Amino acid sequence: MKKIVIAFAVAPLALLALATSHSAQAEGCLRGAVAGGVIGHFAGHHGLIGAGVGCAYEHHEATKRMREQQYDSDYR
Repeated sequence: MKKIVIAFAVAPLALLALATSHSAQAEGCLRGAVAGGVIGHFAGHHGLIGAGVGCAYEHHEATKRMREQQYDSDYR
């Protein structure tokens, strides 16, 4: 029961960390790794797996945002 309460307390903080935007891809990876690690830790002690997945996801999202910004600046 205590783990569930902690997970519900930490999940909004992790989502907030994911929602903030940074320009560098490395920062996106670090932010995703921290959020994924925390969520993975509380979801069955899989912090390293969560960190890896979070890093990969944030790297992908940062690359996608960079491409969209490049496209917008090229065609405006």
